[in-house]
Parts: sequence; structure tokens; C-alpha cells
Amino acid sequence: MAAVTAALVKELRERTGLGMMECKKALVEAEGDIERAIDDLRKSGQAKAAKKAGRTAAEGTVAVAISADGKTGVLVEINSETDFVARDDNFLTFAGKVADAALAAEEADVASIAALQLADGSTVETAREALIQKIGENIQVRRAAVLKSSGRVGAYVHGGKIGVLVDLTAGDEELGKDVAMHVAAVAPSVVRPEELPEAELEREKSIIRAQPDMAGKPEEIVEKMVGGRIQKFLKEVSLVEQPFVKNPDVTVGKLAKAAGADIVSFVRLVVGEGIEKEETDFAAEVMAQVNKS
Repeated sequence: MAAVTAALVKELRERTGLGMMECKKALVEAEGDIERAIDDLRKSGQAKAAKKAGRTAAEGTVAVAISADGKTGVLVEINSETDFVARDDNFLTFAGKVADAALAAEEADVASIAALQLADGSTVETAREALIQKIGENIQVRRAAVLKSSGRVGAYVHGGKIGVLVDLTAGDEELGKDVAMHVAAVAPSVVRPEELPEAELEREKSIIRAQPDMAGKPEEIVEKMVGGRIQKFLKEVSLVEQPFVKNPDVTVGKLAKAAGADIVSFVRLVVGEGIEKEETDFAAEVMAQVNKS
């Protein structure tokens, strides 16, 4: 059983919008498993949905590079220990150089990127080590993604923290940026409803069936209600079915179609996604030192 910490309660509150006591109780009942707690809250009808973002406490930036012909794009996530360093010009310059090198080589493997040569003749790895010596923080090239298109790659980076590439069959730079911006803001799971993995679909169905308003209803009514809610759910998580953030009267799919394009795929990287960073309770730490003295 995982410990139910204040940080875990805070994360559940942020993801569900529920009160502290409800979140703490749900985590205790779920033995510290936050995903199980979310499912249980949704089954009980307390939470309608939950934000996808997990713990993203690690600092750093996402850098992007696009080829001159607009058909190849690269995203590179580079981590630092503090946000102060993540905004440092030396750090950002290094990130840009790594993205350019990865684009030139069309390389997404981090180990291979480390060996790539930069314009000044140094490798990414030697430049990283030199930057660590200069800045005094651990810096890591964490991951990268390459997206190739027969049409156009759209790109957008939000505040250096969220990077998106989108593969479009056609369209101009503005369309590519608009679709990528939407992906950054709304975080769809898939491009089209039929692309959602069966396991995720079945999980959603089980949550819907367990909700309070399903109790006591005939099976055929339950199945009809499940079907309707699943269709709504699929529209909510599918890029082409989502209302476009800049004009909710049109879906993203229709926006692309109006420009003579189809959306093939997308890549979305969030700085620190999936990384747990130890939360330090400085007050408790000071008191512990005082008690020892």
C-alpha cells in the first residue's frame, strides 16, 4: 500500500476538482493508488472526469525544430533541476542546438543523439557536460520524437513546457500551428474515435456501468445508456471530433477539411511528464533539525 501523502491528495484534487477530505478518503480506500481512486470516484458519481496529467514536477524545456520543406519535425525534452535554469539563455541555446542536430540526423534515440556533432565540432554529450560545469545543475536530454509527413508537419510549443508536432496531409503553416496549439491545450488521446485502444474503451464502459444512475435499470436500458455515453466520451478524447479551441463552432476535423487536409497523427510532449520529484517539507525539515539539537 502506497502512503497517502499530502502531495498525493493535492494531485488528486487538481485532477478531479474535489475537496481535500473526499480525495483523502478515496486515496485511503484505494490504498494510495491514484488511478484506482479516480476510477472509484467516477463510479460513485463524485467525479465526472479527471485530467490526464500526472506528476510533472521535473523542470526543463521542450525544443522544436522543423525542416526547411516543412515535412519533418523534431521535439526534444531536456531537463534541469530548477525552473530558474530552464529559463537560462545558455540552457535554451543548448536545447535549440540539440533539436537542430536531432532534426539533421532525423534521430529520436537519446543515446544516439548524445553522439551527434554540433556546429562547433563538439558532440551533444560534451556540450551537455560543459553546460553542467558552467551552470552547476544536472542537465539531461530525456527524450525526443521525430515526425515525418508526406504533406506538412505543424508545430507549436507552449511556454517551453508543452511541445506538439502534427502530421497533416496538406495545408499551410498557419493550419499546422493551429492544430498543434489545440493539441497542446486540450490533450486529445487519439486522432479518431476508432483509434482508442480497446482496453481504454472497456475501462470507460465499466466505469459508466458502475455509476449510481445505472442501478436497478434493465440490462437493455443500461446498454443503451452506456452506448450513448461512450459516443460522447469518444468525441471528447478524439482530436478530429473536438471543438476547435479558437472557434468552438467548428471541430478540428472540419477545420482541417476546410483547408483540404486530413490529420494523420500527432506527438505531444510535456516537460517532466511521468517523473516524480521528491517534495520537500522545509518546515518539517527545520523542526527535525531543531529537535536533534
